[in-house]
Amino acid sequence: MLVSLFWRIFGLNALVLGGATALLLWAPVTVSVPVLFTEASVLLGGLVVMLVANAALLRVGLAPLARLNRRMSTVDVLRPGQRLPVSGHGGIPDLLHAFNDMLDRLERERATSAARALSAQESERRRIARELHDEVGQSLTAVLMDLKRAADRAPDPGLRGELAQAQETTRASLDEVRRLAHRLRPGVLEDLGLISALTALATEVSDHTGLVIDRRFEAGLPVLDEQTELVLYRVAQESLTNVARHAGARRIELSLVTYAGGVVLRIADDGRGTGLAHEGAGIRGMRERALLIGATLEIEPRAAGGTEVSLTVPVQKTSGRADGAAGGRVGGGGAGGGGGL
Repeated sequence: MLVSLFWRIFGLNALVLGGATALLLWAPVTVSVPVLFTEASVLLGGLVVMLVANAALLRVGLAPLARLNRRMSTVDVLRPGQRLPVSGHGGIPDLLHAFNDMLDRLERERATSAARALSAQESERRRIARELHDEVGQSLTAVLMDLKRAADRAPDPGLRGELAQAQETTRASLDEVRRLAHRLRPGVLEDLGLISALTALATEVSDHTGLVIDRRFEAGLPVLDEQTELVLYRVAQESLTNVARHAGARRIELSLVTYAGGVVLRIADDGRGTGLAHEGAGIRGMRERALLIGATLEIEPRAAGGTEVSLTVPVQKTSGRADGAAGGRVGGGGAGGGGGL
């Protein structure tokens, strides 16, 4: 490969030097001693022309290496399909082929390692959710019952009031533990399906943030496997969380619709769009999840302001789901009618 590149550069320089030599041989130009000004001007002009021609030919000949350098500095294995066009055979085309093959291997290895990491993450989430529910939740329930018995037996009204306040604090902590366990392991997704899980997620986010969430879930969605449903749910969960924390939005549009080859999950807000400036761990995690199922994740600013996240999932099987579809508006602490996108 190095020899081929060497001879490529050598040939370009030989072409320029040969042309300059032929021009000097055939041109009616002589050199006096001492050199006259006009003769020096002709020689210097020829040198400039030779250098310019050499630079132009080298730029054309080494253009594939420049493209390779640019692609190497911008390539991202979380955005698959970034390949350089290759034509011909020899040193530089072989180098481009090797680069494209390297990207193929990196993407396969990244997808495999990401699958293992995300599987371990989901397993750990389920374990923590079980421990929160079974151990911490039961302990708080026992404390709540003890406080109630103590309050019933307390002779002092002031003490009963303090015990009642402790009950409320414990009850709030128990509700928070249950909410965390639900976020770590969405049982409704396993029990009732994706549409019900997204509806419950939208209601929960609206209850805790006050955001108005317009939702539209199209009827007749294709059958999705467990991993695809989990990816769709996690992307929706991360997107809604990002909007609630960073966007300063008042309204979110959440939709899941079909297209010719699959389904599209869309989350659009009317906030500041701060998530576009820097992709943090949350967005990188969404891209890794999308790669697992061969989906395409796009995050773009909206013309009217805010950010739109869309996850396009190709699906081959197209029979309808049993959990149907739902649409409406969630906002201000509950679900209401109307709405939709």
